[in-house]
This record gives sequence, C-alpha cells and structure tokens, in this order.
Amino acid sequence: MVTSVLILVVVLLVLVLIGFVMGYNKVRSADVRVSEALSGIDVELTRRASLIPSLVHTVQTFAAHEKGVLDHVTDARAALTTATAGKSVAQRSAAERELDSALGPLLALGQTYPQLNSSSNFLNLQDNLADTENKLAFARQYYNDAVATLNKSVTTIPWMFVAPLAGVSEREYYQITAGSNR
Repeated sequence: MVTSVLILVVVLLVLVLIGFVMGYNKVRSADVRVSEALSGIDVELTRRASLIPSLVHTVQTFAAHEKGVLDHVTDARAALTTATAGKSVAQRSAAERELDSALGPLLALGQTYPQLNSSSNFLNLQDNLADTENKLAFARQYYNDAVATLNKSVTTIPWMFVAPLAGVSEREYYQITAGSNR
C-alpha cells in the first residue's frame, strides 16, 4: 500500500514537473516572439527614419524657404530614433505619430511645388516611404498578434501560474490613433 502511494506521488510530481516545463517553454517562447516582433517594428521605423534625410534634402533643394516644415520633420525623426532605442512601446507609437504629423506637410509640398513633384528622386523617395509604411503596418499587426497570444497565455489557467516563475508578464499593444494615415 505504501509503495502504491509513493509511486502515485512520484508520478504526480513528474506530471507536475512536465507541465511546468511545458508551460515555461510556452510562455517564454511567446515572450521571445513578442520581442522579435517589436524588433521588426524597430527595423521598419529605422528604415523609415533613414529615408527622411534624403527626403528633406530633396525638398530643401526645391523649397528652401520651408524651413519650419523641414525642421519639424528633422526633430520628429530624431525623436523616433531615440524612441526605437528605448523599451517603451507607447514612446515608439507617440514618436511615430509625431513623425506622421510632420511628414504630411512635407509630402504636401509636392503639390505646392510642381517641379518637386516631377523630380524622380522625390518620387522614388515617396515610393520607398510608401513601401516602408506597408511593411510597418504588417510589422505592427504581427507584433499585436504576438502580444495577444502572450497575454492570453499569461492570463489563463494553467499558464498563469507558470508565467510569474518564468519572469513573463503581459505586454502592451502597439496602438496607432485613428487619425493616423495608417
């Protein structure tokens, strides 16, 4: 009888250990996926920011007296570069919104200056920027999907008991306001 109870206890402990290992791996994998997805957003934000100096230079050659618009874009780009170096998703999102608001007037200058709008360099930069915007939208969606999976795991039984032991907690979603052009 004692042997049967001992075997049952050992089997239960092994099952609990296996469950813990599976849960640990599941929540850590989901956490790594979120971190990778956030890095994907950073890559696209960096790519976008690297296009800005060329765009500003091109516009500057045609519309040098639009200094306020150009300075706003340059400042917004610097803030975005700083935000991608940090850990805060909200800071990235806010910096991205600021860059969006700065780019609108800059791109609208193409309508004001027809010679700028006919510049192949300006048109090429606009195309590259549009391509980056599409990739950025995909990266944001991928990140938010990864966050949803992680948050579901760390808030549901049985993984919610393993998550604190694995050092994993809920993550914030990447949010863009409805007023944004994406």
